[in-house]
Amino acid sequence: MGDSISAAYGMSLGEGWVALLENRLQRDHQGLEVVNASISGETSGGGLRRMPVLLRQHVPSIVIIELGGNDGLRGYPIGQLRDNLARMIALAENNDAKVLILPMEIPPNFGKIYTDAFRASFAQAIEGTDATLAAFPLASVALKTDLMQADGIHPTAQAQPRILESVWSSLEALL
Repeated sequence: MGDSISAAYGMSLGEGWVALLENRLQRDHQGLEVVNASISGETSGGGLRRMPVLLRQHVPSIVIIELGGNDGLRGYPIGQLRDNLARMIALAENNDAKVLILPMEIPPNFGKIYTDAFRASFAQAIEGTDATLAAFPLASVALKTDLMQADGIHPTAQAQPRILESVWSSLEALL
């Protein structure tokens, strides 16, 4: 469950890291299915509203949550982001799913205090849960202009394998 980063913004769905993950799972872990419930522009609140239906519909064993970037870009309250993520984790865990949280980063537009609080919200959201906090999945691409689209926010198709490797390093243990 994610936003434009996981919805392959600016490229075909088949080029995105989620499709690459599905290909790897079909090759290495046959029998596992990937459901990409990502929507460009999605916030943690939108993800939280959609999650109960998605959990009932798909009954996942692992839920990957890549949300929060749009909350931060819109200046939403950090406590709201943290609480929405924590509630999504609880919903997934109450449905016997393991949870992997992919933290996001935001530009420093709102200042150091907001940016630091935003970064910390992901670790705070998993406190007291069994969820796993991954590394920032765009760490190896975000500052490389040749791997980012012209908007400076969305990675290119060429960056997607690197994003997958970042996610895979945490996901593999959950499998």
